[in-house]
Amino acid sequence: MASHAPAPAASAPILAALRARLQAAAEGAGMLQGSWSRTAGLFVAVCALGATTLASLLYGNQTLALADVHAAYFSYTGSNTDLVILHLRVPRTLVGLVVGMALGMAGVLVQGITRNPLGGPGILGINAGAAVAAVLAITVLGTGALIGYVWFAFLGAALAAVLVYTVASLGQGGASPVKLAVAGAAVSAMLGSVTSAIILTDRTALNEYRFWTVGSLAGADTATLLYATPLIALGALVAIGLTRTLNTLALGDEMARSLGSRIWLTRALGGLAVVLLAGTATAAAGPIGFVGLAVPHVARAIAGPDYRWILPWTAVLAPLLLLAADILGRIVARPEELQVGIVTALVGAPFFIYLVRRRKLASL
Repeated sequence: MASHAPAPAASAPILAALRARLQAAAEGAGMLQGSWSRTAGLFVAVCALGATTLASLLYGNQTLALADVHAAYFSYTGSNTDLVILHLRVPRTLVGLVVGMALGMAGVLVQGITRNPLGGPGILGINAGAAVAAVLAITVLGTGALIGYVWFAFLGAALAAVLVYTVASLGQGGASPVKLAVAGAAVSAMLGSVTSAIILTDRTALNEYRFWTVGSLAGADTATLLYATPLIALGALVAIGLTRTLNTLALGDEMARSLGSRIWLTRALGGLAVVLLAGTATAAAGPIGFVGLAVPHVARAIAGPDYRWILPWTAVLAPLLLLAADILGRIVARPEELQVGIVTALVGAPFFIYLVRRRKLASL
């Protein structure tokens, strides 16, 4: 007669996982409870993003009106106002939307696959890899235009991420969260040294690189948008497909394995999505900091610990923050402007200090 004694033991990991998830929901529940309230709140956030997008079109060195935007598309005369709208404001705003969304979603993935609340796209060497590749393209190949070296920056970001993951995978335990963070820091430091050595010995590289490395939307154009959008869309699709697995991974590697998750595949796909999202965004606009770090925490505080909600909230709030910072940078220093990377750093640094000082920093 067959024995059914092992059944309770077999279900123990599932029960433990459910208890852990319930505890996490109780301790880390967001301000909005329930699907309806979160959906309604997300709709409000989308409306706020729409208003910010419109403000990005209208405000800057030259303040425009809605009638000017309408005329540029439907009554084009070739005036300076038409040219500003079509070739400066619209591409800059659209690139800000896709770059902000990409950085935010990449931050969610990095924090999810590494279980590191201080994780951002730079933790996988994305920024350092993009920087050293851009500098090499400028010095070795003589590439001077943004659209010329963004492809090299993307390739550098991808290779750096692969190197970080490979180094972290060595030894026992594979690419654990701690090993990913340590490998990312080591590779970033090494590549940063290479970049510094090149730009300190080449004046041309320094002049080109200093405009890119600060992080800016000012050089955005239609060509940048056309190359960036498909790659970011692909990365976003991969990220959406990983949300359920990230919820399981948040319970810990051992628990995730007992529930049937293939952790190595989750981290590999997550790394691929981060390269597509953050690598493309960094190549297009430079290494803009704190967006990928801060916004996922804001989304988590609003919507709770479920990655199925964190990801869409971040995809809306991150471009909202980036465009708002870009608008602020255009206004506060008229007739000049502060680059968006500087503004996000000024806003994000206090938030980063707050995160470091939190007692329950590791509870994701």
